[in-house]
Amino acid sequence: MRILFLFSAFFIQNLILGQVLPFVELTEDKNEVVLDIRYATSDNFTGTRLYDCGRCFLHPTVAKALQRAAEDFKKQGYKIILFDCYRPLSIQRKLWAKVPDARYVTPPAKGSMHNRGAAIDISLQEIKSKKELDMGTPYDFFGKEAYMDYQGLSVVASKNRKILHTTLMKYGFMPIRTEWWHFSFSGSGATISEWNWTCP
Repeated sequence: MRILFLFSAFFIQNLILGQVLPFVELTEDKNEVVLDIRYATSDNFTGTRLYDCGRCFLHPTVAKALQRAAEDFKKQGYKIILFDCYRPLSIQRKLWAKVPDARYVTPPAKGSMHNRGAAIDISLQEIKSKKELDMGTPYDFFGKEAYMDYQGLSVVASKNRKILHTTLMKYGFMPIRTEWWHFSFSGSGATISEWNWTCP
């Protein structure tokens, strides 16, 4: 059965450079995706809550690619956990103020792929046990252990990272060197946005 993300059937008008930029919302529906939006809590590297509520928006092209990846993961016995999706530029400025280190936070002047709705922070959960896979470090861990080329991982963590990386890369998501959880999708044509979502 084809996995269906519950995509909100609306487009958000976002005036950036005179253009209307559409976003699509991903929601939890029938346990097909787990939303653990950390910046809507204090459980993140800043220790503060940055989002008023945890919602996940992506550029439509990126959302479709992620759906295909999720279908693949389900066949392997996993479902995705999303820690962050689209991130307003205003939040990027706050993150940079906390950690002004381009290895971990993209400078606001440049703009992150998150600010375009073209990046995800992601991990995996076993469908049967509902346990998050061991990736060697927690999410938002700033250190060499989170690097893609770190050689000191356990056999299990190394295997789990390989599953995450190889599957996502098949669908156009590319990792970065310093964070095992971050993947960007190129070619969407998305632009940087200041738009902030509302809460129910």
